[in-house]
Amino acid sequence: MGRIIVDGVSKHYADRRGTPVRALDAVNLAIEEQEIACIVGPSGCGKSTLLNLIAGFDTPSTGEISVDGVQVRGAGPDRIVVFQSPSLFPWLTARENVILGPRKRGVPASRYEEDARTMLASVGLEHFASRYPYELSGGMRQRLQIARALVNHPRVLLMDEPFAALDFQNRLAMQELVMRLWSRIHPTIFFITHDVEEAIFLGDRVYVMTASPGRIKATITVPFAKPRSIEVVTSPGFVAIKDQVLRLIRGEFARSDRAAEQAGAERSG
Repeated sequence: MGRIIVDGVSKHYADRRGTPVRALDAVNLAIEEQEIACIVGPSGCGKSTLLNLIAGFDTPSTGEISVDGVQVRGAGPDRIVVFQSPSLFPWLTARENVILGPRKRGVPASRYEEDARTMLASVGLEHFASRYPYELSGGMRQRLQIARALVNHPRVLLMDEPFAALDFQNRLAMQELVMRLWSRIHPTIFFITHDVEEAIFLGDRVYVMTASPGRIKATITVPFAKPRSIEVVTSPGFVAIKDQVLRLIRGEFARSDRAAEQAGAERSG
């Protein structure tokens, strides 16, 4: 389960000055169940806006989003978000952070306690269950956030640049962790990143978005079988896909710069 359909979705809003903004324009996506879909594109292209719409935090101006044939009309436990900055409760231990969601939903204690132990072990934190977030490193806090998300058994895991703040070694470790967890649990994952290598390493497909307003410019199917080891990033096929994606993104930066120059010229003229 976890098939996501984004059908003709646009999002318009007004900024602080009341100026109309088109964040997304007629976006169409079909993300299959158990697929990892990675989204890349220039800053401000609407990646996070699209994630928020799938999560149910906001509603489209036009179009429709559905998960397993049911229209998204609000947030729900079937879709869990992992943010860039771990949103942990500092007054709760690692274990207490993990069990909070299922406990509030009325899941029996015998079940959520066992699930919490399993998830903490899955992310390598079984020996840190009684620690508070401030006692954990940045990478450990992010692993804890992933455990807290997965203990709810979501059909869809939405990840908004979750490793952007980590150093290179921790980032590689977290990417490999996502591969291992996917192999065991098989959620559908919608993953936003600015790191092209990360997108290709994790994704079954990589979606490249245009500069604002965000549209889907290209869809690249990644041919490497999962789970993947980090050694794949040096293979000729991986390098070729990376070059293709970078060219597409650079083209959007150039187009955005030309549009900005034209708008400036029109204002000054």
